[in-house]
Amino acid sequence: MGKFIALLRGINVSGQKQIKMTDLKSLFEDLNFTKVQTYIQSGNVIFSAKEKSPEKLEEKISWGIKKKFGFDVQVIVINPKEIEDTLKSNPFIKRKKDSDKLYVIFLSAAPLKAVIESLRAINYLPEEYKIKGRYIYLFVPNGYGKAKLNNNFFENKFQMFGTTRNWKTVNKLFELSASK
Repeated sequence: MGKFIALLRGINVSGQKQIKMTDLKSLFEDLNFTKVQTYIQSGNVIFSAKEKSPEKLEEKISWGIKKKFGFDVQVIVINPKEIEDTLKSNPFIKRKKDSDKLYVIFLSAAPLKAVIESLRAINYLPEEYKIKGRYIYLFVPNGYGKAKLNNNFFENKFQMFGTTRNWKTVNKLFELSASK
């Protein structure tokens, strides 16, 4: 059995795609996942599964949500090692930036280098970002709600989906996935 973290995009935001965490936990158990634990209302689920392929798990979870709740939800599945690497690789922590202003966008795939290069001319200071693989580290000193460098901005540029978590949530997901 492998341990995984599912990050659901866009549930329980502005009254859209409402899923109670107890119902989400129940769905994961119905999909034959074990040791299921949810964290806050934004769609974070730690679970164990026999399946080892994150892509197959993403498909299975998306299908299960569509079948049970009647709407499409994009899902990114990562493992505890990936989230640990995300924590260790944040360049803004090393620069002693305020952790309350840090976010990570988890992308569905690593963006093409040519597209990353095309973003170099874009400057939204004091907001900053750093892309490492399929993760985008954000520092947004005026708050994420006002940020120009947000999930939608990067999804549009890269033509792929992603989901954003604040630094506190990323740390908590690692803590929860490392336990038991």
